[in-house]
Amino acid sequence: MEYALLGFFTGLSLILAIGAQNIFVIEQGLKKQHVFLVCLICSISDLILIFLGIFLFHYFNQIFNQTVELILNILLIMFLLYFIYTKLKTHYSEINFSNDLTNISKINIFIKTLGFTYLNPHVYSDTVFFLGNFSKSFLLGQKYLFGIGASLSSILFFFSLGYFSKYLSSYVGSEKLWKIINYSIILFMSLLSLYVFLSIIK
Repeated sequence: MEYALLGFFTGLSLILAIGAQNIFVIEQGLKKQHVFLVCLICSISDLILIFLGIFLFHYFNQIFNQTVELILNILLIMFLLYFIYTKLKTHYSEINFSNDLTNISKINIFIKTLGFTYLNPHVYSDTVFFLGNFSKSFLLGQKYLFGIGASLSSILFFFSLGYFSKYLSSYVGSEKLWKIINYSIILFMSLLSLYVFLSIIK
């Protein structure tokens, strides 16, 4: 049980850091766009990556090398720049704050969520590398408990973040306020892109 709690609080401490994925979950919650689907994909992806890291470090010591990180960073920049471009083209009069999702593509949300998850090197560094490396000295049974605890923290976090944002959407239904939120997201993603670019060239 103690290893499950250790995994839970270790995973929670890592996931609380604000990043592109968390911002995307917040945005989808505020828009009420397939919140359950977004939270489910993020949670299941974390579970897969957490156990991938645990078992990779159980059998291998060097798996997350600099070449893999460079490729992921380049892909992330490309994805973020495209996301920023689409945000800048947003017509605010077309934003729907109601629960009517008939004009919103599930496939589009599905692909975006996968992009913010699997093209983000920080997701791999937290789940695969850090948690895998942290638990490499544990016994196999202890690793299972540690992974379950870390996975539960992700599930709790993403669903709380998504549905709390959905609750707050009732208070951000004005076009003017949404413009402020939208430009804040663009600014954050732009700074994140710059940070990733600088990490590549340094």
